[in-house]
Parts: sequence; structure tokens; C-alpha cells
Amino acid sequence: MAFKHKHLIDINEYSAEDLMTILETADSFRAVNERRVKKVPTLRGFTVVNMFNEPSTRTRSSFELAEKRLSCDTLNFGGSSTSTVKGESLDDTVATLCSYKIDMIVVRDKHAGVPRKVAEKSGVHVIDAGDGKHQHPTQALLDLYTIWKHKGSFEGLKVGIIGDIGHSRVCGSLIPALKKMGAHVTLIAPNTLLPARPDVLGADTVTTKLDEVLPELDVVYMLRIQRERLEGAPYPSLREYSMLYGLNRERERLMKPDAIVCHPGPINRGVELDSFMADHPTHSVILDQVYSGVLVRMAVLYLLLGGSEDENPA
Repeated sequence: MAFKHKHLIDINEYSAEDLMTILETADSFRAVNERRVKKVPTLRGFTVVNMFNEPSTRTRSSFELAEKRLSCDTLNFGGSSTSTVKGESLDDTVATLCSYKIDMIVVRDKHAGVPRKVAEKSGVHVIDAGDGKHQHPTQALLDLYTIWKHKGSFEGLKVGIIGDIGHSRVCGSLIPALKKMGAHVTLIAPNTLLPARPDVLGADTVTTKLDEVLPELDVVYMLRIQRERLEGAPYPSLREYSMLYGLNRERERLMKPDAIVCHPGPINRGVELDSFMADHPTHSVILDQVYSGVLVRMAVLYLLLGGSEDENPA
């Protein structure tokens, strides 16, 4: 049966079964990525545009690798290299791209809602690669995949998300995705880094006390302090924030022996994580998340561009 979605813009539009289909499809691509020739002709003839209007390392590079490994033709552009700096509207930019008879646009933008607008204007498949403080669906999916591979199941899993909740587009996708899969989600942050209505995010628990809940967590998900999105200083100093909410060698003693540490990157070392925890040989799965990004993005490209869940993508 063909995958029923045309876009990946809002994780709330996907059921638990949809999410599991993506994870299982991603897992089927492991064999492709672990052999010497990491390429299949699965999407040969499809053209994907990567429209990144905001800086990115992990998301952009993993999308480009995923597209190349599926044999897509790709066009990469964004930021100061586009005609938007000359005053061209988003609508005109999208219309120009679509005149090339493309099949998909992957959109990253600092403004919330841009991927939805691109989908409405273009008529082609659209993937949200991060929009403002709104959502980042493929980040949530690669996080789910990493957790699934390390923990085996989501049901009853206790996940703590720590840090800059109020400015995080990761939370906008990750929290509902975890809840759909049966996990228990706790948000941990100072009040100044929580949204005005944290209950709207759908987490089970909200607290300001990291040390009290850390011993209960199976997954410790650290968020980056997004200094580029902050208006003013919502905490006295980075040093004080790190003392209260940073994961370090001292706090590692409070953690479950089999707890895993996730981070969407880039890491502010010495703030949310010290190097001991960021590089920890058993707790840290941060590089696994990076690798999962390629697998998950291959799966999403494959499914949205016409694959089906009962075919073998590899």
C-alpha cells in the first residue's frame, strides 16, 4: 500500500503507524549505508531542491547525502546566494523553481510557516527541514530512530527534555512524536526558558528541578541554548545556567547506568554538556543521531516520492 502522505511539514499529521513505517524503512537502508558503494537507483530521475534560507550543517549535509545515495538529482541554494536579497518574494522564488519541473522542495527557514506556504504555492512534495520556532519533523524522526535502536521500545520510556524549551522547534515535533509512540515526556528548564503555556506542548510533566528527575530518566535529551533566537538574557549567565542545568561528570552519578544522552547539535560544550558527557562511550548517542539523520531522510524521501511500505527499498 502506497504511503498516504504528500508532505512532511507537521508531525501531528502523522499517526504512530506512519512514524513506525518511516523508522522501519530507515532501518532497511542501513545495509546501503554500510557497504562500500553507498548508492541505489531507487529515486533516479527525481529532482529535489534543497532551499536552505538558514545556516545548517547536520540537516543540510544529511539531506544532500540521502538524496545522492538514492540517486536523486539535486539543486542546493539559499541565503545570500538567492534573489531574495534583491527583493524577490517567496512566491516568485518558488514559481521559478517549479518551472524547472522539480519533484520536491526541502525547506529550512527562520520564519515559522514557510514550508506550508511553499507547499501551497508549489504543488510539489515539501519537507520541513526546520522553520522558526515551529517544527523540525525529520529531527524528531531521527531522534525516535536512535532511541528505538538503543531501547527497543517506546512504551513507558521516560524521556526528559532539558534546556531552552521556549525557543526550540525540535520540541514542537519531538514531544508529540514521543507521545504518539507511548513515551512519558518531562520538560526540565528554568521558568524563563519555558513557553508561556508549556502545557500546550503536550508533555506529561514540567519541572525546574533537574537533579530530582534525572535518576528516573531513560533518555536525557539536552537542548542547545539558542543565543541567536533570544531576546535579552533570560538567565543571569551561561555559567549559572550550566551549574543548574548542564549535564556533567558530577551529574552522571545521578543517571541510570543504561540511560542515553541525546543532543540535536550543535553542542555548546561547557554549557548544556561538558566534554566528558558529550563524548561518553556508553551514555552519549549523539553521533548515532547524526548517522540516523541520513537513514531517516532517505526513508522520508523514498516514501514521499512514491515508495511503498511493502517494497524493499534496498
